[in-house]
Amino acid sequence: MGAQIYDKTVNEIMTEYFNKLTMNDVFSAQDMIKYFEENYPKVKEGTITGHLMKFSVNAPSRIHCRNINRGKSDLLYKIDENKYRLYNKMTDPEPIYIDKPRINPPNGEQHSNDDENYEFAYEKDLQNFLAKNLKLIEPELKLFEEEGINGIEFPAGNRFIDILAIDKNNDFVVIELKVSKGYDRVVGQILRYIGWVEQKMASDGQKVRGIIICKEISEDLTLACSKQKEIELFEYELSVKLKKIK
Repeated sequence: MGAQIYDKTVNEIMTEYFNKLTMNDVFSAQDMIKYFEENYPKVKEGTITGHLMKFSVNAPSRIHCRNINRGKSDLLYKIDENKYRLYNKMTDPEPIYIDKPRINPPNGEQHSNDDENYEFAYEKDLQNFLAKNLKLIEPELKLFEEEGINGIEFPAGNRFIDILAIDKNNDFVVIELKVSKGYDRVVGQILRYIGWVEQKMASDGQKVRGIIICKEISEDLTLACSKQKEIELFEYELSVKLKKIK
């Protein structure tokens, strides 16, 4: 997991590519993927999109990248879900280095009231906790990491996987979190992510499965997953211990 394939890192390859651009140049994620297919075909698409996220100063999920280098990693400005240009420090907003609240969650769903906004903030806390304690879910489960890009809010097309992990057999595990009750619609979401990882990330023989973690598993979710052997369901419980200080 994360071994360097070529004599240059993906970080170095992309930096060289960006150095050839002018401030007027706009390129898409597909342009970058095609460039790698033609010149460095062994690099997976997920690795490419992960690095685009890291280099984009206005991408909130870049905070999870391990090797963010102020200045050297601040190379791109993300115009929309698919297009990029060079970062202009004179006119563009300051780069994101720390966590900031999102207006919308990474899966594109809208929040309509304070309770839902609270739940989303809570989901991020749960996400960060579980990413550091994956052994609570399964022994030897590890967070995916490749060249400093890790599996927290891992970009999958125009959406984000809550947690992408690797199990003891070096197979992928897609983890989706719901802080309240889990309904059957999350099955379509996680199946889409599983399919994306199979196509864009997995090597030959590498399997992909999913785990859904909710505060409460609804009956319709249990029924929807009854025939999906690649999806497991978990409910979580939280406890608080208070200690009085005199």
